[in-house]
Amino acid sequence: MIDVLVAGGGPAGLAAAIHAALAGLEAAVVEPRTTPVDKACGEGVMPGGVAALRALGVEVTGRELRGIRYVDGTTRAEASFRGGHSGLGIRRTTLHSALHQRALDLGVQILPGKVGEVRQSADTVTAAGTTARWLIAADGLHSPVRRGLGLELPARPHGRYGLRRHYRVEPWTDYVEVHWSRHGEAYVTPIGHDLVGVAVLSRSRRGYDAHLADFPTLTASLRGPAATEVRGAGPLRQRVRHRTAGRVLLVGDAAGYLDALTGEGIALAVATAGAAIRCLAAGQPAAYERAWTRLTRRHRLLTGALLAASRRPGTARLIVPAASRMPPVFSAAVRALQ
Repeated sequence: MIDVLVAGGGPAGLAAAIHAALAGLEAAVVEPRTTPVDKACGEGVMPGGVAALRALGVEVTGRELRGIRYVDGTTRAEASFRGGHSGLGIRRTTLHSALHQRALDLGVQILPGKVGEVRQSADTVTAAGTTARWLIAADGLHSPVRRGLGLELPARPHGRYGLRRHYRVEPWTDYVEVHWSRHGEAYVTPIGHDLVGVAVLSRSRRGYDAHLADFPTLTASLRGPAATEVRGAGPLRQRVRHRTAGRVLLVGDAAGYLDALTGEGIALAVATAGAAIRCLAAGQPAAYERAWTRLTRRHRLLTGALLAASRRPGTARLIVPAASRMPPVFSAAVRALQ
């Protein structure tokens, strides 16, 4: 019997397995997809996420990011990350490969397959034909484990969706650019010397090109050809009753998701995975719910405030002008995301 079985081999699941191995626990990951795994995401890792990955021994390389810039037509506001720290623009497949290799180097077993039914006893949990002391559910935004355990709350109407494509063009910025319109946002992340990723988030269910037409300032910069197909995800918001159920703990997107607006997905995935493993290693699984709440509080407050402001077209168009008129406030918000 192993110590920790992880459902899902994305960044959160692999981070949990790496944390477990570093804590002296035997871990295995169940994942049906082959490496590397791609996902529709902004691909910008904030400085805190970069530091957390390196603390796990995961060496990631990418395009350095100096800060965040908000753009609405000719109006803009920008703030650099504090202390000279940098984020990274990194292809999701590159990040996944680095995490996967680190897990293998630490002796983590990667088991092909799906978790399916989860059976629990007083001191074990069994899934995918494997028995463990604990199960970490890191199986994504629409987690089957979460659903099977009755931990998710009904979805609310008018959810937001994300679409992403890459363009073969030299980056014109070393900031993550967030372009705003009355329908949603477009996130530009420099990935390499000749590659940028452009992700759009919106409540409107339209094609990628129709969304991009709302951002003429951005489209004028995308002179290179599309380098990848459009990939989508959503609805983004996922509400969860609890993050623990017996010997099962939820981490990453499976633990509940608000929105991708502030770009903290990887940092939160690594942080919540580490908290879950620390609670298990200490024999205090019930403490994980409080730890998750504490770790995600700032993200939930900032993201919730921006979502509320962007919900109505009239207030959405005030976000960038307000940020440009109050640089200290905008800088404080950006640095709070580090």
